[in-house]
Amino acid sequence: MRMVRGHYPEPAPPTAQEIARAKALLKEPQRRSLPRLRWGLGGMVAVGVAAAVAITLAGGNPPAPPGPVHLDDRGMFLAAAEKAERQPTGNYWYVSQIGGHSYIMRARTGTYAVTGAHTESFSWWGAKPGMGEAFHSRVIPARPPTERDMALWRRAGSPSSFRVWSADSYSTYTTRAEKWRVDTRSGGGEFPGGLSSGDLRSLPTAPAELAERFLSRTAMRAAGALRPSAGREAELAGTKFMRVASLLAAPVPPKTRAGLMRALTTQPGVHAVGRATDPLGRRGIALASDGRATTVTGEFGAPKAEQGTYHSRAVIIFDERTGALLSQQEELTRPGGPYAEMKPGFVINYWTIRSAGWADARPTLPTGLPFG
Repeated sequence: MRMVRGHYPEPAPPTAQEIARAKALLKEPQRRSLPRLRWGLGGMVAVGVAAAVAITLAGGNPPAPPGPVHLDDRGMFLAAAEKAERQPTGNYWYVSQIGGHSYIMRARTGTYAVTGAHTESFSWWGAKPGMGEAFHSRVIPARPPTERDMALWRRAGSPSSFRVWSADSYSTYTTRAEKWRVDTRSGGGEFPGGLSSGDLRSLPTAPAELAERFLSRTAMRAAGALRPSAGREAELAGTKFMRVASLLAAPVPPKTRAGLMRALTTQPGVHAVGRATDPLGRRGIALASDGRATTVTGEFGAPKAEQGTYHSRAVIIFDERTGALLSQQEELTRPGGPYAEMKPGFVINYWTIRSAGWADARPTLPTGLPFG
């Protein structure tokens, strides 16, 4: 209701002539009695007629039936923030995460992409000290990210390993999944970022306060979240996305979660871009940073095929139905360098929350691989 109300102006006050006419009509004797209203299937219609009569007596016109409300990109995002205020709580907080980086395979049969550095983690924390906590992680199969990449991978003979240039050296990723590595502890009551239940409860909810506390240069520098290269607004906006994403991996109170979403919409270099799809195929509502250029040189031994300049932007995606964080990713906006043969929208790297929330009992590991 607050979201809809915000898209309509305040009604104009009645004129002096309308007030005088209404008073005169109220003083006149009733000419005939209105038939008794009957409830049932026609009950709501009867109420509508009575409202129209009352408006006519006041000298106004009955309102037109409300049509559909069409929200712009920012309006859709703020509507999702409204829904983030209404999430439940429980005894154990859990987070299932998946991340990966895209690499380009230049096969003779056609160039395709593969997602490597592919990891999955699952963690949970008890709400109170002594309830325990656990951390699980594993490497999951490297894979072509799209159907087109999958077809070209098969045409190349469906290789089971991929040797790629990563940062300043070669790495090899495979199509095999590793077993879960588990670290169970006796803690509890402290969540990602070292936030206790008391810390979380004391967080502000106003977007301006949250922006100052977590998204200002001073705050991000103090938290070690500000990269030295983050000088331009586009780079700074991407850093802010990562900052908010890391905060939302903790059980931030619903109103604070919604406030962080609203705070992001006010940041320089951040734009609402409507609906988007994350690397797990989930649809959501997104914010994006301005584009920025990245140049790969041969200074650290990068092969010639990897060298050149490409442009990209940071994107953060939230579930439109619940306001939950889905993904934080880097998308190609202008091909070049290592991504010269890819199209705009290609996901260079990503970090997703597969699922997160409260549970009454100790959470269990998700079943199956995330991509089926």
